[in-house]
Amino acid sequence: MTAGRVRDGYRAYLVAVPAGCLVGLVGGAFRWCLERADRLRSSVLEAAAGLGGPGWLIPMVLAAAGAAVACAIARRVPHAAGSGIQHVEAVWREEVELPGRSMWLLPAKFFGGLIAIGSGLVLGREGPIVHMGASIGSEAGRRTRLGAEDTRLLHTALSGAGLAVAFTAPLGGLLFVCEEVARTVRPRLVLLTLLGTATGVACSSFLVGDAPVFPVSDVPVPPVWMLPVFLLFGAAAGALGAAYSGLVVGMLTVCDRLTRVPVVVRAAVIGAVVGLLMAYDPLLAGGGDQLSARLLAGESPAVAALAAYLAVRFVAGPLSYAAATPGGLFAPLLALGALWGTLAHAVAAPLLPVHSAGPGAFAVAGMAALFAGVVRAPVTGVVLVVEMTGATPLLVPLLIACFAATVTADRLGSEPIYDSLRRRMLNRP
Repeated sequence: MTAGRVRDGYRAYLVAVPAGCLVGLVGGAFRWCLERADRLRSSVLEAAAGLGGPGWLIPMVLAAAGAAVACAIARRVPHAAGSGIQHVEAVWREEVELPGRSMWLLPAKFFGGLIAIGSGLVLGREGPIVHMGASIGSEAGRRTRLGAEDTRLLHTALSGAGLAVAFTAPLGGLLFVCEEVARTVRPRLVLLTLLGTATGVACSSFLVGDAPVFPVSDVPVPPVWMLPVFLLFGAAAGALGAAYSGLVVGMLTVCDRLTRVPVVVRAAVIGAVVGLLMAYDPLLAGGGDQLSARLLAGESPAVAALAAYLAVRFVAGPLSYAAATPGGLFAPLLALGALWGTLAHAVAAPLLPVHSAGPGAFAVAGMAALFAGVVRAPVTGVVLVVEMTGATPLLVPLLIACFAATVTADRLGSEPIYDSLRRRMLNRP
């Protein structure tokens, strides 16, 4: 290695620190704004419910307008629609070039995602933050005149910082880069990601704090004899994940065929449908954080209610993603997993001994297992959920459930969701 390349290598580490700080500030600001948008939406829904009669039209108009505006913003910037993770992976694989002047992506993702998710679409905050982190990484490399390879490394490493900031999960961000994006462990990539995630989470804590997103307290360690139960539970989650992945891609394919309907109009119609669900029950819409928090706190609605929430959000997530607005898949997927776990426990409770795992344990396991079944990154799913909940006593059941979910989804012939989305992106004219 020449002296110049060695100096460039060290420069990349130096650049990763301020770039990670910027990811933390931007991602933290995005989360802070979303929290305020959620509160505002809740206030509007309460006021609309108090009007009676035509009050249900207000959530419909709110979500329809938000989806249309967010879609219009995304259409002006290449790759701004959707999660963006598939674009980050394509850049790493050199299937597409590093985005030129990628800072234009920042306002599109920030404001488009804020409007789409804030208006109630069933989308996650992590997609925009991951993509914004990657664009900050590539722009930092370009402005400091790093080589193409180092710029690509920063682009990938800072995407992990984005995931870490989205969920206050620094180790999850590192594993996401190695297991999902790059699918390899390269020392320089690991070190750059460590710097980015550490500085990103540290800086975001000034805006959103550093506490776990869904703290779970007093989770007992499930008895050893229950591990086969979690194995079967994970296998069922894998089948559910395979179906969810197919529905996401299927919704996108159906919308692509509606060529006579303008994309913005299509987004408005999808928003109106989600708004109608939101008028009926606010927990049926949005990213799902409030729903996940309730389930992890031990709340367990009736079996019929859990099944209804699961069925509606199972369809509403892929439908919202098809609106072509900025927004991710992870957060709604985690809420869906918590629903699935709580429902499975409620159904199986009569067969379980009194002192066995409670609904909270199954909700946590459901989050990780469904993530593994859809994304096909089981270690990332385990670590991400443990960091989000603090449920370290459940580590072994989570590993068992994620193993079963991954194997089951593979055996069913389901492709990892971001592989499907990346191939779809590359094949589009």
